[in-house]
Amino acid sequence: MDFNVKKLASDAGVFFTRAVQYTEEKLGQAEKTELDAHLENLLARGDCTKNWTEKIFRQTEILLQPNPSARIEEFLYEKLEKKIPLRITNAEVLGQYMQDAAKEFGPSTPYGSTLITVGEYQKRIGAVEREFIHASAVGFLNPLRNFLEGDWRIISKERRLLENYRLDLDACKARLKKAKLAEAKAALWSEEVEKAEQELRVAQTDFDRQSEVTRLLLEGINSTHVNHLRCLHEFVKAQAAYFAQCAVHMQDLQKELSSANDDTFPNAFVGNPSMSVIAPGPSPLSTAAPPGTSPPGRTSASPGPLDPVVTLKIGEVKPPATGTRKAKVLYDYEAADVSELSLLADELITVYTVPGMDPDWLIGERGNQKGKVPVTYLELLS
Repeated sequence: MDFNVKKLASDAGVFFTRAVQYTEEKLGQAEKTELDAHLENLLARGDCTKNWTEKIFRQTEILLQPNPSARIEEFLYEKLEKKIPLRITNAEVLGQYMQDAAKEFGPSTPYGSTLITVGEYQKRIGAVEREFIHASAVGFLNPLRNFLEGDWRIISKERRLLENYRLDLDACKARLKKAKLAEAKAALWSEEVEKAEQELRVAQTDFDRQSEVTRLLLEGINSTHVNHLRCLHEFVKAQAAYFAQCAVHMQDLQKELSSANDDTFPNAFVGNPSMSVIAPGPSPLSTAAPPGTSPPGRTSASPGPLDPVVTLKIGEVKPPATGTRKAKVLYDYEAADVSELSLLADELITVYTVPGMDPDWLIGERGNQKGKVPVTYLELLS
C-alpha cells in the first residue's frame, strides 16, 4: 500500500512538472528542445498518411454501404466480434418487388412477363454487387482499418512518450540552469547542481532512445504505402470485374427483351413505324422558325458538328420525283461541310435528286453553287 502511494505521488509530481513546462513553453517563458529535421519530416509524413487514409477509408465505406444505419450496425457487430447478418442489396430488393408485382398483374401479360425478366436480372446484378462489396472489404477496407487501428495507434503512443520525455528533458534543463545560478551565489548549492546534472543525463538518454524508436516506426510508413498500393490495385480489379459483369447482364437483358415477339411488347412502346428518330436539328447559327413552329430536323446519316439536339419526325418525308424542280427555302440553313449548300429563308433554288441518294436530301443549285440540301427545309413548288 505504501509503495502504491509513493508511486502515485511520484506520477503526480511528474505530471505536474510536465504541465508546468508545457504551459511555460506556450507562454514563451521556457525553452523547447526541437526535434531534428528528419524526424520532423517523418512526423509530418505520418500525419498526412493517417489523415488521408482515414478519409479514403470513410468514403469507401460510404460507397460500399450508403445507409448510415447499416454501417453503424455492421460496426457494432465487428466490435462485438459477431457475424454480420446477410444483407440483401437494393438491386435485389428491386428485383423481388418487380417479380411480386408481376404476380399481381399476371405473369402471362406482356407487362408481367417483362417484370419477371427484368426482376431476375436485377437480382443477378444485386448478387454481383454483394460479391464486389465483400471483395472490397477484404482486400481494401480491412488493410486500411488495420493501419488506423493498429500501426497508427502504436505510432501515436510512442509519439506521446517522445513528447513526455522531451518535456522531462526541458524541465531538467531548466532546473540545472536555476541550480547553476544559485551556485554562483552560494557554494552550498553544489549538491543541487550535481543532482540536476544527473537528472538531465537520464532525461537525455530517455529522450534519445524514444526518438530512435519513434523514427523507426515512422520510417515504416513507406512499407504501409506499398501495402496500400497493392490493396488499391485489388480494389480497382474488383470494381472493374463488378462493372464488367453488370454490363454483361444488361447486354443479355437487352438482347432478351429485343428478341421478344410483338405479342410481348405492344406497338405503343416499340416498333412503331410512324415514329422515327432522326439526326440533330439545324445548327445554332440558323435563324429562328416562324412563331408557333420549330425548324425541322436534318436527316443526314452524318450530322454536322454544330447539330446539338435530337428530334422526332412523325411519318416519312417522300422524295420528289426525279427531275428538276423549283423550291422555296423555309428556314436559314448553314452547310455542315463542302458537300452541302447553305440556304437563306424565302429564297428560290433549283432542286433535283440522283439515283441512290438519301431520300431526305436533294441536290440544290443557286447560280454556279451546288450542294446537298435537306428536304425538310424546303417547300417544293409545282
